[in-house]
Amino acid sequence: MIVALKLLLSPLLIAAASLIGRKWGPAVSCWFTGFPFISAPISIVLALQNGLDFSANAALGTLGGQACVCMFALVYILTAKNMPWWLSSILALTAFSASTAAWNAVSLSLLPALFILLAIVMLLARFIPAEKVQLIGATHPWWDLPARMVTALVFVAGLTSASRYLGPQLSGILSAFPVFGLILAAFAHAQHGGMAARQLLRGSILGSFGIAGFYVTIAWLLPVTGSLWIYLLAALMAVAANRISLRFITPK
Repeated sequence: MIVALKLLLSPLLIAAASLIGRKWGPAVSCWFTGFPFISAPISIVLALQNGLDFSANAALGTLGGQACVCMFALVYILTAKNMPWWLSSILALTAFSASTAAWNAVSLSLLPALFILLAIVMLLARFIPAEKVQLIGATHPWWDLPARMVTALVFVAGLTSASRYLGPQLSGILSAFPVFGLILAAFAHAQHGGMAARQLLRGSILGSFGIAGFYVTIAWLLPVTGSLWIYLLAALMAVAANRISLRFITPK
Protein backbone atom coordinates (compact mmCIF):
# COMPACT_ATOMS: atom_id res chain seq x y z
CA MET A 1 0.00 0.00 0.00
CA ILE A 2 2.83 2.41 0.84
CA VAL A 3 4.50 1.76 -2.52
CA ALA A 4 1.19 2.26 -4.34
CA LEU A 5 0.57 5.56 -2.54
CA LYS A 6 4.05 6.82 -3.37
CA LEU A 7 4.13 5.70 -7.00
CA LEU A 8 0.54 6.00 -8.16
CA LEU A 9 -1.91 8.00 -6.07
CA SER A 10 -0.35 11.48 -5.95
CA PRO A 11 0.65 11.64 -9.63
CA LEU A 12 -2.78 10.41 -10.72
CA LEU A 13 -4.56 12.90 -8.50
CA ILE A 14 -2.49 15.84 -9.66
CA ALA A 15 -3.07 14.82 -13.28
CA ALA A 16 -6.82 14.72 -12.71
CA ALA A 17 -6.76 18.09 -10.95
CA SER A 18 -4.73 19.63 -13.79
CA LEU A 19 -7.21 18.45 -16.42
CA ILE A 20 -10.18 19.73 -14.41
CA GLY A 21 -8.43 23.06 -13.89
CA ARG A 22 -7.89 23.49 -17.62
CA LYS A 23 -11.62 23.21 -18.22
CA TRP A 24 -12.65 25.88 -15.71
CA GLY A 25 -9.81 28.42 -16.03
CA PRO A 26 -7.20 29.93 -13.67
CA ALA A 27 -9.58 31.24 -11.00
CA VAL A 28 -10.94 27.74 -10.33
CA SER A 29 -7.79 25.83 -11.20
CA CYS A 30 -5.83 26.36 -7.99
CA TRP A 31 -9.01 26.20 -5.90
CA PHE A 32 -8.73 22.46 -6.48
CA THR A 33 -5.60 22.46 -4.31
CA GLY A 34 -8.05 22.84 -1.43
CA PHE A 35 -8.62 19.15 -1.98
CA PRO A 36 -5.37 17.82 -0.51
CA PHE A 37 -4.21 15.88 -3.54
CA ILE A 38 -0.55 15.93 -2.51
CA SER A 39 -0.59 16.23 1.27
CA ALA A 40 -3.34 13.68 1.97
CA PRO A 41 -1.41 10.75 0.46
CA ILE A 42 1.63 11.92 2.41
CA SER A 43 -0.45 11.97 5.60
CA ILE A 44 -1.70 8.43 4.99
CA VAL A 45 1.82 7.18 4.32
CA LEU A 46 3.07 8.88 7.49
CA ALA A 47 0.33 7.11 9.46
CA LEU A 48 1.28 3.75 7.97
CA GLN A 49 5.01 4.26 8.45
CA ASN A 50 5.20 6.13 11.74
CA GLY A 51 1.90 5.63 13.56
CA LEU A 52 -1.38 7.50 14.00
CA ASP A 53 -0.08 9.95 16.62
CA PHE A 54 2.74 11.00 14.29
CA SER A 55 0.27 11.61 11.47
CA ALA A 56 -2.09 13.56 13.76
CA ASN A 57 0.76 15.83 14.84
CA ALA A 58 1.82 16.21 11.22
CA ALA A 59 -1.76 17.23 10.38
CA LEU A 60 -1.44 20.05 12.89
CA GLY A 61 1.78 21.07 11.14
CA THR A 62 -0.01 21.02 7.80
CA LEU A 63 -2.37 23.75 9.02
CA GLY A 64 0.73 25.84 9.53
CA GLY A 65 2.01 24.72 6.16
CA GLN A 66 -1.13 26.01 4.50
CA ALA A 67 -0.66 29.36 6.20
CA CYS A 68 2.82 29.39 4.64
CA VAL A 69 1.25 28.54 1.26
CA CYS A 70 -0.94 31.62 1.65
CA MET A 71 2.19 33.71 2.20
CA PHE A 72 3.65 32.14 -0.94
CA ALA A 73 0.50 33.07 -2.85
CA LEU A 74 0.42 36.62 -1.47
CA VAL A 75 4.00 37.38 -2.50
CA TYR A 76 3.47 35.89 -5.96
CA ILE A 77 0.27 37.92 -6.40
CA LEU A 78 2.01 41.15 -5.35
CA THR A 79 4.98 40.61 -7.65
CA ALA A 80 3.28 39.07 -10.69
CA LYS A 81 2.00 42.41 -11.96
CA ASN A 82 5.44 43.83 -12.74
CA MET A 83 7.86 40.88 -12.62
CA PRO A 84 8.50 37.83 -14.82
CA TRP A 85 7.29 34.40 -13.71
CA TRP A 86 10.71 33.14 -12.65
CA LEU A 87 11.40 36.10 -10.35
CA SER A 88 7.93 35.94 -8.83
CA SER A 89 8.49 32.22 -8.23
CA ILE A 90 11.80 32.79 -6.46
CA LEU A 91 10.42 35.54 -4.24
CA ALA A 92 7.29 33.55 -3.41
CA LEU A 93 9.30 30.45 -2.52
CA THR A 94 11.53 32.60 -0.33
CA ALA A 95 8.43 33.81 1.48
CA PHE A 96 7.24 30.22 1.91
CA SER A 97 10.63 29.18 3.31
CA ALA A 98 10.74 32.09 5.75
CA SER A 99 7.17 31.39 6.88
CA THR A 100 7.99 27.71 7.32
CA ALA A 101 10.99 28.51 9.50
CA ALA A 102 8.91 30.89 11.62
CA TRP A 103 6.05 28.42 12.08
CA ASN A 104 8.38 25.53 12.87
CA ALA A 105 10.03 27.64 15.58
CA VAL A 106 6.82 27.72 17.62
CA SER A 107 4.51 25.01 18.90
CA LEU A 108 0.81 25.78 18.60
CA SER A 109 -2.17 23.71 19.64
CA LEU A 110 -5.02 22.93 17.24
CA LEU A 111 -7.34 25.89 17.89
CA PRO A 112 -4.69 28.67 17.70
CA ALA A 113 -3.25 27.15 14.53
CA LEU A 114 -6.70 26.96 12.96
CA PHE A 115 -7.54 30.52 14.01
CA ILE A 116 -4.34 31.93 12.50
CA LEU A 117 -4.87 30.09 9.20
CA LEU A 118 -8.51 31.17 8.86
CA ALA A 119 -7.67 34.77 9.79
CA ILE A 120 -4.98 34.90 7.09
CA VAL A 121 -7.30 33.40 4.47
CA MET A 122 -10.20 35.75 5.22
CA LEU A 123 -7.98 38.85 5.25
CA LEU A 124 -6.32 37.97 1.95
CA ALA A 125 -9.62 37.01 0.31
CA ARG A 126 -11.05 40.34 1.42
CA PHE A 127 -8.23 42.49 0.00
CA ILE A 128 -7.45 40.53 -3.20
CA PRO A 129 -10.42 41.10 -5.52
CA ALA A 130 -11.78 38.56 -7.98
CA GLU A 131 -11.16 39.66 -11.58
CA LYS A 132 -12.24 38.30 -14.92
CA VAL A 133 -9.38 36.85 -16.95
CA GLN A 134 -9.52 36.44 -20.71
CA LEU A 135 -7.28 33.57 -21.80
CA ILE A 136 -5.93 33.86 -25.31
CA GLY A 137 -4.36 30.95 -27.16
CA ALA A 138 -4.52 28.53 -24.27
CA THR A 139 -2.25 25.66 -25.27
CA HIS A 140 -0.27 23.11 -23.30
CA PRO A 141 2.93 21.38 -24.45
CA TRP A 142 2.91 17.58 -24.60
CA TRP A 143 5.27 17.30 -21.63
CA ASP A 144 3.20 19.52 -19.34
CA LEU A 145 1.10 16.83 -17.67
CA PRO A 146 3.91 14.25 -17.33
CA ALA A 147 6.14 16.90 -15.75
CA ARG A 148 3.50 17.67 -13.12
CA MET A 149 3.04 13.98 -12.36
CA VAL A 150 6.76 13.35 -12.01
CA THR A 151 7.13 16.39 -9.74
CA ALA A 152 4.37 15.09 -7.48
CA LEU A 153 5.93 11.63 -7.39
CA VAL A 154 9.41 12.90 -6.53
CA PHE A 155 8.15 15.21 -3.80
CA VAL A 156 5.87 12.63 -2.12
CA ALA A 157 8.54 9.92 -2.20
CA GLY A 158 11.22 12.30 -0.92
CA LEU A 159 9.20 13.71 1.94
CA THR A 160 7.87 10.38 3.19
CA SER A 161 11.37 8.91 3.08
CA ALA A 162 12.76 11.86 5.06
CA SER A 163 9.90 12.01 7.59
CA ARG A 164 11.77 10.06 10.25
CA TYR A 165 14.46 12.74 10.27
CA LEU A 166 12.18 15.79 9.99
CA GLY A 167 9.74 14.96 12.78
CA PRO A 168 5.95 15.31 12.64
CA GLN A 169 5.56 19.10 12.71
CA LEU A 170 8.09 19.89 9.99
CA SER A 171 6.87 16.93 7.92
CA GLY A 172 3.36 18.32 8.14
CA ILE A 173 4.42 21.86 7.24
CA LEU A 174 6.46 20.75 4.25
CA SER A 175 3.71 18.41 3.02
CA ALA A 176 1.86 21.60 2.09
CA PHE A 177 4.75 22.75 -0.13
CA PRO A 178 3.05 24.50 -3.08
CA VAL A 179 4.15 22.11 -5.83
CA PHE A 180 0.81 22.33 -7.58
CA GLY A 181 0.38 26.06 -7.03
CA LEU A 182 3.91 26.86 -8.16
CA ILE A 183 3.65 24.88 -11.39
CA LEU A 184 0.21 26.21 -12.27
CA ALA A 185 1.08 29.81 -11.38
CA ALA A 186 4.34 29.80 -13.32
CA PHE A 187 2.70 28.33 -16.43
CA ALA A 188 -0.28 30.70 -16.22
CA HIS A 189 2.03 33.68 -15.71
CA ALA A 190 4.32 32.77 -18.60
CA GLN A 191 1.50 31.89 -21.02
CA HIS A 192 -1.31 34.30 -20.09
CA GLY A 193 0.20 37.07 -17.96
CA GLY A 194 0.33 38.12 -14.35
CA MET A 195 -3.43 38.57 -13.90
CA ALA A 196 -4.06 34.91 -14.70
CA ALA A 197 -1.47 33.88 -12.12
CA ARG A 198 -2.96 36.24 -9.53
CA GLN A 199 -6.47 34.87 -9.93
CA LEU A 200 -5.18 31.33 -9.92
CA LEU A 201 -3.44 31.87 -6.59
CA ARG A 202 -6.45 33.69 -5.16
CA GLY A 203 -8.25 30.41 -5.76
CA SER A 204 -5.45 28.64 -3.89
CA ILE A 205 -5.99 30.91 -0.89
CA LEU A 206 -9.73 30.26 -0.83
CA GLY A 207 -9.06 26.55 -1.21
CA SER A 208 -7.42 26.72 2.22
CA PHE A 209 -10.86 26.23 3.77
CA GLY A 210 -10.88 22.70 2.40
CA ILE A 211 -7.37 22.05 3.72
CA ALA A 212 -8.45 23.34 7.14
CA GLY A 213 -11.51 21.10 7.20
CA PHE A 214 -9.48 18.06 6.23
CA TYR A 215 -6.60 18.44 8.66
CA VAL A 216 -8.60 19.66 11.64
CA THR A 217 -10.57 16.41 11.32
CA ILE A 218 -7.35 14.36 11.18
CA ALA A 219 -5.62 16.16 14.05
CA TRP A 220 -8.70 16.00 16.26
CA LEU A 221 -10.19 12.57 15.56
CA LEU A 222 -7.40 10.31 14.33
CA PRO A 223 -5.81 9.82 17.79
CA VAL A 224 -9.25 9.42 19.40
CA THR A 225 -10.63 6.80 17.03
CA GLY A 226 -7.39 5.07 16.03
CA SER A 227 -8.92 4.37 12.61
CA LEU A 228 -7.77 5.31 9.12
CA TRP A 229 -11.45 5.57 8.15
CA ILE A 230 -11.26 9.09 9.61
CA TYR A 231 -9.59 10.06 6.34
CA LEU A 232 -12.91 9.47 4.59
CA LEU A 233 -14.69 11.82 7.00
CA ALA A 234 -11.88 14.35 6.54
CA ALA A 235 -12.34 14.16 2.77
CA LEU A 236 -16.05 14.88 3.17
CA MET A 237 -15.20 17.88 5.36
CA ALA A 238 -12.86 19.19 2.67
CA VAL A 239 -15.55 18.81 0.01
CA ALA A 240 -18.13 20.61 2.15
CA ALA A 241 -15.77 23.49 2.98
CA ASN A 242 -14.67 23.97 -0.61
CA ARG A 243 -18.23 23.73 -1.88
CA ILE A 244 -18.96 26.84 0.17
CA SER A 245 -15.80 28.69 -0.86
CA LEU A 246 -16.40 28.02 -4.57
CA ARG A 247 -19.00 30.76 -4.82
CA PHE A 248 -16.35 33.36 -3.87
CA ILE A 249 -13.89 32.30 -6.58
CA THR A 250 -15.20 34.15 -9.62
CA PRO A 251 -16.24 37.83 -9.85
CA LYS A 252 -19.94 38.64 -9.55
